[in-house]
Amino acid sequence: MKDYIHSDPLIIERGEGIKLYDVQGRAYYDGFSSVWLNIHGHNVPELNQAITDQLGQVAHSTLLGMANIPAIELAEKLTTIAPKGLNKVFYSDSGATGVEIAIKMAFQYWHNQGIRDKRTFITMNQAYHGDTIGAVSVGAIPLYHEVFRPMLFPSHVIPYPYAYRHGGDEKAMEATLTALCHLLENRASEIAALIVEPIVQGASGIIVMPSGCLREMADLCRKHDVLFIADEVATGFGRTGAMFACDLEDVCPDLMVIGKGLTGGYSPVAATLATDDVYSAFYADYEEQKTFFHGHSFTGNPLGCAVALANLKLFEDRNLIAGVKTKASFVEHKLNAINDRPHVGEIRQKGLMIGIELVREKVTRQPYDWAERIGVRASLRARELGMLTRPLGNVMVFIPPLASTESELAAMTDILTESIISVTEGG
Repeated sequence: MKDYIHSDPLIIERGEGIKLYDVQGRAYYDGFSSVWLNIHGHNVPELNQAITDQLGQVAHSTLLGMANIPAIELAEKLTTIAPKGLNKVFYSDSGATGVEIAIKMAFQYWHNQGIRDKRTFITMNQAYHGDTIGAVSVGAIPLYHEVFRPMLFPSHVIPYPYAYRHGGDEKAMEATLTALCHLLENRASEIAALIVEPIVQGASGIIVMPSGCLREMADLCRKHDVLFIADEVATGFGRTGAMFACDLEDVCPDLMVIGKGLTGGYSPVAATLATDDVYSAFYADYEEQKTFFHGHSFTGNPLGCAVALANLKLFEDRNLIAGVKTKASFVEHKLNAINDRPHVGEIRQKGLMIGIELVREKVTRQPYDWAERIGVRASLRARELGMLTRPLGNVMVFIPPLASTESELAAMTDILTESIISVTEGG
């Protein structure tokens, strides 16, 4: 806050396409999709119209004891595009609350069946699942989470396969699977679920899993009767080149959390999807008290659900997923130009999720010291050049709206390249 107060804070006034405009009229490419959630750009006529049309019906009606039309239609749509078996939908208002719901559901799933020992969770090193207390309890980024440790329930932590820092894909994957296997073989009877950011771990620096790792993890959990929770808040809705990251390895989780891109970046709507098996553990006579007691005032908000439906229709009408694959290849080719720069350690990419790790020394992979603020400085330089992004420590993040054209992607990658070279090489 001290830095913020003494800087010139950016105040956004409006958006058009993939650009945002501040109160001085300056334009900026939205190079991180307004925190990874914008899909089609800003001020999209079809999405604007969906909200306007719904406003003419009803802005909000609770789901407590009743339903509304957009929430029903969206739930049905979600079950048709989600991984196989996820047939039930529980709405909330953000990724963190969706994770909170998944954790509570997993815990109560076993409790409702009379299995009271399964009450701990497995998470992964440097995991981020949101900032509510339950979500932080299964988070593992010390910078964000350590101060709250006395408030949290403990979780088992296994390594996320970080190939660049852990000896390549094979060794990193082996370390992850060995740790998980050992933990499950010895303590599965007390573990309710494993939660993972599938394929790409976001806030840790856009760490991409080796191929096959997610599938192996899911199989191990199933073998040892531990629920598998996929946190697709950041990776869902086309970001990795598939509708959901789990689709890349044909993984069907027991619970899946979605948010961010669900409404195309328009409205705070999230959901936790569950299998029929999980749902059945809560389906009982009133007096058995197996109800899942969890609710939010704006759960299933009709305005948000209406714009989410319009968002998903645009996915289909514009064949957006296929377009992401093509655009990802274009971005990869563009960024190859800086792969050999002396302070570019690694360029990590899955679809249109890109992280560029900056290092002090390329050969030894020596990181920059935190106090050097290398990511912050490079992001500020990008802002001066006309693009907004937000770094993750020493990692420059590039997560453009999926609707970005190749010419827009070219302009943004040029800014990204220039900002990195300028700050790390003094050019």
